[in-house]
Amino acid sequence: IEALFAGLPTQGVLRAELKRLFRWLKEHGLTAIVTGERGEGQLTRHGLEEYVADCVILLDNWINEQVSTRRLRIVKYRGSTHGTNEYPFLIGTDGFSVLPVTSVHLDHPASTERISSGIPALDDMLGGGKGFYRGSSIMLSGSPGTGKSTLAAYLVNAACGRGERCLLFLYEESPSQFTRNMRSVGLDLARWIKKGLLHIHATRPSLYGLEQHLVAMHDLVKELEPKIVMVDPISSLSITDSDWELKPTLMRLIDFLKRQRITGVFTSLVSGSQNTEDSQVGVSSLMDTWVLLRNTEYNAERNRSLFILKSRGMKHSNKVREFILTDEGVGLIDVYVGGDKVLVGTARATQEESERLEVVSRSQDQKRKELQHERKRQAIQAQIAALQAELKTEGEAVKLQKDVQAIRPGGAKSERVTTARMRGAKNGKRDNRSPGDQR
Repeated sequence: IEALFAGLPTQGVLRAELKRLFRWLKEHGLTAIVTGERGEGQLTRHGLEEYVADCVILLDNWINEQVSTRRLRIVKYRGSTHGTNEYPFLIGTDGFSVLPVTSVHLDHPASTERISSGIPALDDMLGGGKGFYRGSSIMLSGSPGTGKSTLAAYLVNAACGRGERCLLFLYEESPSQFTRNMRSVGLDLARWIKKGLLHIHATRPSLYGLEQHLVAMHDLVKELEPKIVMVDPISSLSITDSDWELKPTLMRLIDFLKRQRITGVFTSLVSGSQNTEDSQVGVSSLMDTWVLLRNTEYNAERNRSLFILKSRGMKHSNKVREFILTDEGVGLIDVYVGGDKVLVGTARATQEESERLEVVSRSQDQKRKELQHERKRQAIQAQIAALQAELKTEGEAVKLQKDVQAIRPGGAKSERVTTARMRGAKNGKRDNRSPGDQR
């Protein structure tokens, strides 16, 4: 519009001509789109155009940390309600894209279907072996090297195994590097890429602003229609430590995924100086499930541990498990809890071996005592048997003597008479005296 009125001498004439032009357009029923340059400290160069027009839309180019973001704000719109916030917008191959900050609605459906995490032990911690809710938002947070990407990759691998399409957004690794690293923990993701079930989109977060990242995500999700979307990590999208733009951007992404019943998996880096229960990007309240991974240093070694900080809509375990990465896969092992100490790694294995040896020693002592008792019992039983045999022998002898006495007539007296007679016959003498003479 400045090109038309550049030659007008005064501001009063300029205002009058603007009114006459807009009135003529209205009388002829024409919708006019007028562009104007911004002035110093005001919306337009002359400071008049915004008062004459029915609708004023302000376009701005905002630069933060050398990253440019175009923004749009509706200053006024007569006869209509309108948003008053600044809306980021993009001009791309598909045209003009506006992403309102206030477009988030809480009317998306909530699914009751459960999907596996790919790790049976983790499924057991999530409501008794059922896993995550489909369409939920899942955050895996922890310090560097705790296994966040590996844990997310297992969920993706399980989904591909069910024939579901998955989409990965990587901001720190290339696709080939990511698949190579996952092979070291027993995952072959390249086969799913060949089958068309896994798509990896890798780019540097500093390549363009948050809004363009969000538009790229929307476009790929609409094109591929995945069941699982993984963003690794969301903390890389934050340009500064206090990036106030990131939370609204993730809020819109989460809302978009939930409307499509797509499960979102987000990894978040937590620096060692931070409280591990504080997300670096401050989006923990947006997540339905939050799995926290830690590095624990004890006895000159570092070991990983895992626990579920929250999981909405389900009963979940509150126990801390040791998270182990091996060539054959991952594992969750119960930590050793005794008294006021929690042991993991070599300390746990040493303590468990010590307790095992103690159990074996107690078992051997018990067996030795049982053996001694058995030997003593057998010795006593042998003594009892010998005494019983002796008693039996004596009883038989007494019985025999009794039987012998029973079969002899007259008993002892008869025996003496018989003996005397035998003696007399032996000497050749006969006694012919009468009993009286004998007396």
